[in-house]
Amino acid sequence: MSVAELRQPERLATRAALPGARRLVVKIGSSSLTDARGRLDEESIRHIADVAATLAAGGTELVIVSSGAIAAALGPLGLAERPAEVELQQAAASVGQALLATAWQGAFARHGLITGQVLLTESDVIRPQTYRNVRTALEALLTLGTVPVVNENDTTATHEIRFGDNDRLAALVAQLLGADALILLTDVDALYTAPPREPGAERIGVVDDVARLAGVNIGSVGSKVGTGGMVTKLSAAQLASTTGTAALMTSAASFAAALAGEDVGTFFPAHHGRRRSRLVWLRFATRGAGTLHLDEGAARAVRSGRRSLLAVGMHEVEGTFPAGVPVDVAAPDGTVIARGLTSFSSDELRAMAGRGTDEAREHLGERFRRPAIHRDQLVVL
Repeated sequence: MSVAELRQPERLATRAALPGARRLVVKIGSSSLTDARGRLDEESIRHIADVAATLAAGGTELVIVSSGAIAAALGPLGLAERPAEVELQQAAASVGQALLATAWQGAFARHGLITGQVLLTESDVIRPQTYRNVRTALEALLTLGTVPVVNENDTTATHEIRFGDNDRLAALVAQLLGADALILLTDVDALYTAPPREPGAERIGVVDDVARLAGVNIGSVGSKVGTGGMVTKLSAAQLASTTGTAALMTSAASFAAALAGEDVGTFFPAHHGRRRSRLVWLRFATRGAGTLHLDEGAARAVRSGRRSLLAVGMHEVEGTFPAGVPVDVAAPDGTVIARGLTSFSSDELRAMAGRGTDEAREHLGERFRRPAIHRDQLVVL
C-alpha cells in the first residue's frame, strides 16, 4: 500500500472478528511491563512479543505503543516510585527509553523481526503537518515489515508528562493509521461493574456505548509506576471505536486469547458510518489552541453545518495562536459547538471581530475578506 493512501479500518463489530484484523495497535501499560521492584520485566515483554510475532507471521501489521520508559529506570536509578518532579521524570525517561527500546528490540529479534523506535508528543499527532509526517513515517515502517514501537517522548515533554498516559496516544495512533483494532493491555483482565476485588463485581463483556456506563464505579487511579487508570482507557476505547477502530481492554496474560476471539476482556465494537477524514482528525485528535466566542446568529449558522464562520459573528477571541491551527468555537453560553482550522492569527481575528466582510476589507486589507474559518475546515461537535 502506498504511504500516501488513507487506510480505512475494517470496522469489526464482534470480538469473534478480531482474528481477521490486518492492522493492530497494541498498547501496554507500565504495570504490565515492570516487576514489583519497579524494574523492567523482560519476561513480560518477551511474552507480548511472542504473541505479536505469531500475528506478524500471518501478515498482520502491528504497532506497539509501549509505556514503561520512566518505570524502567526506577530500579536502576534507585527510585522507589515514579517521581513527581518533572525534571526527574525527564531524567528517568532518558535512561528508561534506552532500556525499553533495547528490550523490545531483543524480544522481537528472536523472531527475526526488526523494531523501530518512534518517540512522540501529543502535539505530533495534533498539528496538521506533523500529523501527516507521523502517519507517513509509520506507514513506511509498516511497509518495510518492521514493528514500530511508539512511546511518548517524556524526556523533553512537560505538558505531555502531566497529561500523563499513553492510552490516548495509542487511540490517536490507531485513528491516524486506520487500524482495525486497538488492544489495551493493563493489569486487570476487563472492565467490571465495581472494583474487581469487591463482592458482586461483574465483568462487562461488551460496551456498545460508553455513555451507558454512567454511574458505574470504574475508578480512576493508576498504579504506582503508571499514571493512567480505567477512565483514561475508557476514553481511549471510545475515541477509537467512534472513529471506526474496534477496541479491546484486557490483561497482558489474556493477550493471545483476546486475539483469538475468545470471550475475555471488554470489547468495544467499531462504530459504522463515519469514514476517516481530516474532519474526523479535527474532531477527535485535536485540542483547540483558543476559543472564538460567537453571537447567537453566528452560532446558529455554524450549527447548521453548511456555513463558514464570518468575523462579523465573533464578539471575543480567547487565547494566543497563529493562523492555521485548530480552535474551538463557542456559543453565547460558552458551550463549545465546533472546532476548525482558523484562517487568521488571534491578533488578526481580534481586529476582525464584529466587522462585516466589506468593512474588514476596507480597514484591514483585501485578504481579510476571507471567512475566519471556512466551512470545509470546520466540524460541528
